[in-house]
Amino acid sequence: MEIPRPQDQTIMLDESPFEEQITVGDATHDSPIPKPVSRVGGDSPVGRPQMPSASAPSIASTRGGFGRLLLAVGKRLSTLAIALFAGLIAVLTWQDYVRAPWTRNGTVRVQVANIAPQVSGQIVELRVADNQFVRQGDVLYVIDPFDFQVAVATSKATVAQEAADLQVKKVQSDRRQHLSSLATTPEEQQTFAGNAAQAKAQFDAAQQELAQAELNLTRTKVVSPVSGYVTNLLLRVGNYAPTGVTNISVIDSDSFWIDGYFEETKMARICFGDRAEAKLMGYAEPILGHVETITRGISVSNAAPGTQGLPNVDPIYTWVRLAQRVPVRIAIDYVPAGVPLVSGMTATVTIRPVTGTDHRNWFDRVRSDVAARFSELWYGSVSRPGCLADRAGAHPATESIPVPRASPASSPEQISPGIAPGMDVAPRSSGQQDH
Repeated sequence: MEIPRPQDQTIMLDESPFEEQITVGDATHDSPIPKPVSRVGGDSPVGRPQMPSASAPSIASTRGGFGRLLLAVGKRLSTLAIALFAGLIAVLTWQDYVRAPWTRNGTVRVQVANIAPQVSGQIVELRVADNQFVRQGDVLYVIDPFDFQVAVATSKATVAQEAADLQVKKVQSDRRQHLSSLATTPEEQQTFAGNAAQAKAQFDAAQQELAQAELNLTRTKVVSPVSGYVTNLLLRVGNYAPTGVTNISVIDSDSFWIDGYFEETKMARICFGDRAEAKLMGYAEPILGHVETITRGISVSNAAPGTQGLPNVDPIYTWVRLAQRVPVRIAIDYVPAGVPLVSGMTATVTIRPVTGTDHRNWFDRVRSDVAARFSELWYGSVSRPGCLADRAGAHPATESIPVPRASPASSPEQISPGIAPGMDVAPRSSGQQDH
C-alpha cells in the first residue's frame, strides 16, 4: 500500500539553531551541538544549513574593513605623536636641568667683626648676652680702669712739670739773647737756646704720653664696631683680657649675602645684574637679589709646586670630568617676613635674566624659546653681549668706624700760667696781679 507524501508539511524545530537540551539522569544540560535548520520550498535539502557564498562579499563587510584600517592607522599616529611630544619635553627638561643657571649648592654668608681689646686687664663688667642685638658704639664689656686712671694722672703731672720748665728756659734764653756782648758770650747764648729747645721737645713728648694714657683709659670700655648680633659668647666677668686676643664676635646684620657655587658649564648664562632667587631649606618664600660679582679665581690642584719648585701635574685624566664650581656673589634685595638669615644656611639659587618688554604674542615667544634651546643643545650656550662689564672703574663705598682722636695740644702758658710772664716781671708779682 502506497503512503501519500504531504506537499505542504513544515518541520518545526527549536528557534535556536545552536543549543539543545540533553537530559542525563536527573540533570538537564545545554548542548553546544548546533541543530540543523529545515527549509521547505527552497533549493536546500531539509536539515542542511545554507552557507553564504564567498564569491559575493557584502558592502557592509567592505566598509567595516576600511574603518578598522583607519582606526589602526590613527592609533599608531597618535602613539607616535605622544612619543615625539614626550621626547621633546624630556629634552627640554634635561637641558633645563643641565644648562640652566641654578644650583642647590648655595650658602648664606656674612661678615663677622672679631673684637679684641686694645688694652689688657681684668673684665669687671659684662653688658651683653649671647645672640643679643647691639648697635654700633654700644659698650660690650669693661676692663678694670684703675691702672689707666693712674697713668692719666701721672701724665698730667709730667706735662705740667715740662710746661713750667719750658717757660723758664725759654725766658732765660730770650734774656740772654737781649744782653750785650759785655754781659754774655755767644757760647752762653747758644747753651740757653739749646736748653729751651730741649725743654720744648720734652714738653711735646709729655703731651703725647698724656694723650696715649687718656686714649687707653677710654679703651677700657670695649664697644661694638658694627650693628649686629653677639654670637658664641663665652666671655665671663673676671676673665683676663689680653691685648689683641679675640674674645667676642659680632655678626654684622647689614652685610649678609649669598654665595651660589655654579658649575662652569652654566656660567655663560650668568651676567651682572641678573635677578636671583634663593630658597632656604624649610622656607617656601624665596629671597630676592641680584648678581653682584663673579669670582675670578679658584684653587688649581695642578698649580701646587712639587720637587725643586716645579709644578706637580696629576697624570690621571679620566673620561668623565666633573665641572668646576665658580662662586657667584648674590646681593640680597628683599627678605620675606619670618625668614631668618643665618650664616651657613643652605640655599637653592636660581638666576633669571633681566627681560625687557616683549611685544610678541605667546606663540612667537614659545617658538623662539624652543628654537634657542635646541640651538644651545647643538652649539652650546652663547653669553649675552656686555654680560660681564668691566668693573675696574667702579669704586665701592668706603667703610669706616669711629676712632678716637687726640685732643689739640695746649701751650705751656695755658698749662702753667704766670710762671714766666716776661724777662723783667717776677712770677710772684705776676701771680698777685692775676689774682
